[in-house]
Amino acid sequence: MGAAKGAGGVVAASGPVGPGGAGGEGKGATREDRAGTPPRSGHAGRAPEHGRTEDVSTRGHAHGHTGDRSPARGHDTPGGFRRAAPEDGGAAVGTAPAQAAARGRTPEEGLWGDGLIARRVDESGGAERHAPAERGLPGSTAVTPLAYDGPLRARLDALRELVGLSRARVDNGTLAEAGRVLDEAAARRRLSGRHTVVAIAGATGSGKSQLFNALAGVAISETGVRRPTTSAPIACSWSDGAAGLLDRLGVPGRLRRRPLGHPEEDSPLRGLVLIDLPDHDSAAVEHRAQVDRVLCLVDAVIWVVDPEKYADAVLHERYLRPMAGHAEITLVVLNQVDRLPGEAAEQVLDDLRRLLDEDGIALGEHGEPGATVMALSALTGDGLDELREVLGRFVAERQAPALRVAADLDAAAGRLRPVYVTGRRTGLSEEAREEFADRLADAVGATAAGDAAERAWLRNANRACGTPWLRLWRWCHDRREPATGRLAVRAQHDEEATARQRVEQAVRTVTDRASAGLPAPWAQAMREAAARGLRGLPEALDELAVRSAPPQGRPPRPGWWPAAVLAQASMTLLQVLGGLWLLGQIVGYLSPELGVPVLLMISGIVGGPVIEWSCRMAARGPARRYGDEAERRLREAAAGCGRARVLDPLAAELLRYREVREQYGRVTGAGAR
Repeated sequence: MGAAKGAGGVVAASGPVGPGGAGGEGKGATREDRAGTPPRSGHAGRAPEHGRTEDVSTRGHAHGHTGDRSPARGHDTPGGFRRAAPEDGGAAVGTAPAQAAARGRTPEEGLWGDGLIARRVDESGGAERHAPAERGLPGSTAVTPLAYDGPLRARLDALRELVGLSRARVDNGTLAEAGRVLDEAAARRRLSGRHTVVAIAGATGSGKSQLFNALAGVAISETGVRRPTTSAPIACSWSDGAAGLLDRLGVPGRLRRRPLGHPEEDSPLRGLVLIDLPDHDSAAVEHRAQVDRVLCLVDAVIWVVDPEKYADAVLHERYLRPMAGHAEITLVVLNQVDRLPGEAAEQVLDDLRRLLDEDGIALGEHGEPGATVMALSALTGDGLDELREVLGRFVAERQAPALRVAADLDAAAGRLRPVYVTGRRTGLSEEAREEFADRLADAVGATAAGDAAERAWLRNANRACGTPWLRLWRWCHDRREPATGRLAVRAQHDEEATARQRVEQAVRTVTDRASAGLPAPWAQAMREAAARGLRGLPEALDELAVRSAPPQGRPPRPGWWPAAVLAQASMTLLQVLGGLWLLGQIVGYLSPELGVPVLLMISGIVGGPVIEWSCRMAARGPARRYGDEAERRLREAAAGCGRARVLDPLAAELLRYREVREQYGRVTGAGAR
């Protein structure tokens, strides 16, 4: 997250609430002590409420004013203040909705800004008095929307694309935080970019309301011994135009105030919207819920701690540690240092820095971006000027809203990292593809089919080129072979069952190898895609095996077969001629001469097997090629079927995963490894 020099804020996550403790806010102090800086108008008052005194009344609707400083309707009071018109449910002339309607504005525009300081009661007369009104209503000032820089917009667009690509693979609960970040970033972008919303948060008795009043220069937030004192967020804005921001925070109009002191154009805190939150360790559950809700929406946070509870486990484990990535918009203030003697304040401050470092919060020291840590006393005013200076620089830079969104992006990306990145190499290697094709080929019997085709070619060659006597013997032998029975049929069924198991095993193996190293949602998507492809795959392979089998009938013959057949016929003819010649000599038809007929018979008897053996040797090459071709066709058919049904869906899932991983890299601002 980008740096905002000088100050920062944090947003808290929900968690258990630890026990509260007594703080220094209002302990044994008078009303004037608890007020922080004294009122400049010289009017201090007490407004009775439930039998106790208070510095501020939060009742009443806000008054509206135009840019010409025209006073609101009401009654003049001593000291130049104006008495607010009576409340009558919003219908009174002096109420904000009525005045907004009179000026042509909607009630929503007029609801925010009364321009009034909190009502104060005169010590002597008890009359309600108001500070002078600031100029104009926020509704009368054109609101300049917040503008994100290019890198932040690119990261938000990448997160939006990432969520869209992941919805079919990742459950909504995992993507909920990313969706919330996108919604809040879009909502904040539509609102004022001239304002910085800073919340003051702290534990019971830490003095955060006292600090809030001291910064505003007037007692706005109630302080006291009773706990919890602050029951609802109270807002103080140093300039107009923050109505939309406060509506987003859910701060009602009756709890929206303006500071006492500098005019808007002269204030060093111009653009600051300060929110005083209830105690984060309050015994009231609704108070803690309000703290958690508002802390998710503000631009920055000032954490107020006291010397007694600065190491409270609730603060560190529930808020600071989980949001360590928001250090650049975090300001940690050690309040009530006036209670520490000597060098104890520096020792406590050093120990606080140590605890923050253990929480993983970067400290903004020596010009480094990070959280700002300082010590002050809201009661005595010691350190307040330094805090105002830090807040002034922080607000003037106007970087806090973008820094907050960037920190939320970092946090959301960190939570999503296990869904997209595992640190292991992923993908489907060529070796895995070849192994899958081999397993399918074995399942359909491609090798056996090739061997059978080769044997068929050789058998056909032997029949064509063998001696007539051998062919006659083979014919008689084939005739004597028994017909196939039920045993062969059972073997065929067993072979089909075995082939189906081989196909399923091949699919499981390639799926496991393809999903190895993938995050769980994507590995599950791979398994589901493979399961869809497996349905009907064995049947499809059977059909391909039938279509890709060699054609029925005799295999093709090479060109030398006719010459071999002619030579074999010649050898047979020599045998017949020699036999007839000898027979003629035996019966006395021919003159006796054994040499020539015997030579002819021997030549035919020996030449036939020689020619048959020669043809068999010559047929091995073509037979092997014929068998290889048959095996290749079946392998290619099986591989194509497996690729279409299994490998292509797996590759599509891997491509989708690589796309979302690339988008995740854009979200984090760096390539995902």
